[in-house]
Amino acid sequence: MPERHDAPHPLIELTLVRLREFVREPEAIFWVFVFPILMACALGIAFRNTGPEVSKVAVVDDGPAAAARAESLRNSKTLDVALLAPDEASLALRTGKVALLVESNGGGVSYRFDPERPESRPARLEVDDALQRAAGRADSFTPASVEVNEPGARYIDWLIPGLIGMNMMGSGMWGLGFAIVTSRKNRLLKRLSATPMRRSHYLLSFMFSRYFFLTIEVVTILAFATFAFGVPIRGSIVSIAVMVIVGGAVFSGLGLLVAARPTTIEGVSGLMNVVMLPMWLLSGTFFSSDRFPAAFQPFIKILPLTAFNDALRAVVNEGATLQAIAVPLTILGIWCVVCFGVALKIFRWQ
Repeated sequence: MPERHDAPHPLIELTLVRLREFVREPEAIFWVFVFPILMACALGIAFRNTGPEVSKVAVVDDGPAAAARAESLRNSKTLDVALLAPDEASLALRTGKVALLVESNGGGVSYRFDPERPESRPARLEVDDALQRAAGRADSFTPASVEVNEPGARYIDWLIPGLIGMNMMGSGMWGLGFAIVTSRKNRLLKRLSATPMRRSHYLLSFMFSRYFFLTIEVVTILAFATFAFGVPIRGSIVSIAVMVIVGGAVFSGLGLLVAARPTTIEGVSGLMNVVMLPMWLLSGTFFSSDRFPAAFQPFIKILPLTAFNDALRAVVNEGATLQAIAVPLTILGIWCVVCFGVALKIFRWQ
């Protein structure tokens, strides 16, 4: 039979098949598009700017001056003060209900607190300042204050690029890993490999279908963040598009590498958890990777999700150019080449 020259290109047909498979799975649509918005909404509300944090402290009712101290501390807007009996106060400190205890110490006071708790130090400073002022201390000079509340420095501004990176990694790896292993398990790969179809077309169709949904996903999250929380997008659309293209290729390559050999869903799920769990914890999605010890930093910086998050944050929050993020882009490029090279070499069709 003569070949039909008007037939669609096989790569286009295979990509359309991947798109149809995705839209027929409501669970996949929820996790890719709805879940990141719900998470951004929840975390944006939970960590919104709410003014100074109130420290909970207790004054130990151990003498006639205790009530007066408690009253002096209640004049501070950043202290939540309770007057407690000694046993109650000790229990409250031990169980974390208060950050600091104020106790009588001869003619003065003493502070009891756990220095390892982050809230204890600001509570001590605020309590000491309030009691010193009540005792008559005066400032030697009064500094001027300039209050700044500019979008870009909030937690939600820092979080959104991390959510995009996490979602791109998850959708790229799960989208390829599960689909390929399911086809291998059902012997569909073996049948397809016997057809005139180019194997490269089959694998590339996964990547191109991922790009289609990634575009919608990134635009949806950024639009929601902008309209719901006023998150500024300071970088250029071109730089963001480049990041999405490079990031999509890297995480698709990781997904292809993970799915190159396993023959069961359980097997590929375990491998994906091994690959993704370190990046979820270390790559700065929900909190800065700088919190980890300095000895860990070289390893953390070369992780693909760390490089992507750092670069996208620089573009979105700081307006960085592609030249300014050349180092993380290089790291992502190396991951992309290595993952695809190894995956195509060890890939098993049956």
